[in-house]
Amino acid sequence: MPELQPLPAHLIGGNFLLTETDPGRVFTPEDLTAEQRLMAQTAEKFMEKEVLPHLEALEHQEGDWSRRLFRQAGGLGLLGMGVPADYDGLELDRATIVGVEEQLTRLGGFGVTCGAHSGIGSQPLQYFGTEAQKKKYLAKLASGQWMGAYALSEAGSGSDALGLRTKAELSADGKHYILNGTKMWISNAAWADLFTVFARVDGQQVTAFLVERTFPGVSTGKEEHKLGIKSSSTRRVILEDAKVPVENLLGGVGKGAYIAFNILNSGRFKLGAGAMGAAKEALRGATQYALERHQFGRPLAGFGLIQQKLAEMAVRIFAGESAVYRTAAMMDAVFATGETLAATEPPFPRGLEEFALECSIIKVACSEILDDVADESLQIHGGYGYTEEFSAARTVRDSRINRIFEGTNEINRLFIPGLLLRRAQRGRLPLIGAITKVTQDLLSPAPLEDQSGEDLLSAARGLLGNAKKLTLFIAGVAHQKFGDKMIEEQEVGAALSDLIIDVYLGESAWLRTAKARSTRRETSVLADLTLQFINDAVGRMEGHARRALAALSQGDELRAQLGMVRRLLRWTPLNTVARGRSIARRLCERGSYPALLAAP
Repeated sequence: MPELQPLPAHLIGGNFLLTETDPGRVFTPEDLTAEQRLMAQTAEKFMEKEVLPHLEALEHQEGDWSRRLFRQAGGLGLLGMGVPADYDGLELDRATIVGVEEQLTRLGGFGVTCGAHSGIGSQPLQYFGTEAQKKKYLAKLASGQWMGAYALSEAGSGSDALGLRTKAELSADGKHYILNGTKMWISNAAWADLFTVFARVDGQQVTAFLVERTFPGVSTGKEEHKLGIKSSSTRRVILEDAKVPVENLLGGVGKGAYIAFNILNSGRFKLGAGAMGAAKEALRGATQYALERHQFGRPLAGFGLIQQKLAEMAVRIFAGESAVYRTAAMMDAVFATGETLAATEPPFPRGLEEFALECSIIKVACSEILDDVADESLQIHGGYGYTEEFSAARTVRDSRINRIFEGTNEINRLFIPGLLLRRAQRGRLPLIGAITKVTQDLLSPAPLEDQSGEDLLSAARGLLGNAKKLTLFIAGVAHQKFGDKMIEEQEVGAALSDLIIDVYLGESAWLRTAKARSTRRETSVLADLTLQFINDAVGRMEGHARRALAALSQGDELRAQLGMVRRLLRWTPLNTVARGRSIARRLCERGSYPALLAAP
């Protein structure tokens, strides 16, 4: 790999743990221009007028509704937003695309159809394809004339993606690769025209191929009987002596793993962005129901525990959304440098790989936020929520797959500390030096500054800084004890990941509010949402730290370390009851999450 050029500190993946970010350098939803919002509005109208009226037909896969609406989405430009204009795409930035993703996922299965196509179904070709391959296929995919799919998983290699057994052998005349194997759980399989298929050349080198549906030897199995996302297609893709022209080899022999993992980075980001759209829709439905449904002579929204649920949903969505837009703009900024990595031919943009850690954070956090919001929305609906009369039941069913898609949340939790360590070893991140300094500082502690005179937002930033120090300290203790085998200590790794996730989301929310405050925007509700999230995160972070340290130390050493945890995470609990009621009251007055944040 060539030597990478230096980037500003906030554009280095994982560096948020080691530095403080200037709020002025962070992109927030409040920064969206009228033009950027227009695409989301186009998607919203499309969903309202064209997709949701046919919900039942889509959920039962009746007729040709899925393909028909998919093509309509393509005609509106909703499927080629990130594709270069040379291939009939709109070439839009990721911050703009996020708004569209949020709208399409209001119906989970249809969101999967479109997301799997425009993300992992099209991006391998966009980033790794030759000019001839892109000219042949990419415009068809961007317009919705063709549908794309991504075929990596197999029956025995789900999370262990590189355990695949599908084989590819060069034909005697050297004109084709002959593929044999079966791919499992392939989204869009029933309708896709082009599959990105991963196979082992000569049983050894993992390699990607562009496989047309009409190639001899390509077929699909029956539709899987799924718990949710029923309006999407999920089938096996069966390859029986499938003949694939040699010119359809993607990125070079043996480069398949590199392609697969880096495309998954983008897929994880898109999944998290979409999850926030589904969560906002679930919160809107829960708010509306809480206002309309009366019990004991008053609306549900008038009861404290319902207000608490509504507020907690809004708080978590706010933090997740803040992290999504922050990351979208950082990815765009690195893409804009034009820097490439030469591990494949053609080389691909550094922006696809730089924020792999942040993409995993967003995937884990946002999928779990959606699950929690969906569950609480159903609870607010009571018995009706458990019926198909309301959307709450479908949202719960649809949301559950996101913790499995694009690498399970368990795999992603292990990936986060593992990637930090690998980048440190390769000199891409000054992690070891930071750990050493933090450890020395904490073992010879200076008195913590008295923050009682600070406003709550300033105190919250100080707490987040201490949480970063604590994370680095625990990482140092773990590395000292286990060395490079730390990755095998999965429980400790997961605890570290959960600390990192809360830090990133908390900081993203804080930066968003601080930026709004600096530009004199109305910030009271942003501050309430931020402080509520950080206040709740303190208890979670302390629990993660205690669990990790108890697995690493014992006796007096452990007691001293636990004292350090208490000292670093010292925080006077806020009155979350009053603040939560205020958030819920404003939410009910305005009716939806986006309106909750709007200035008076």
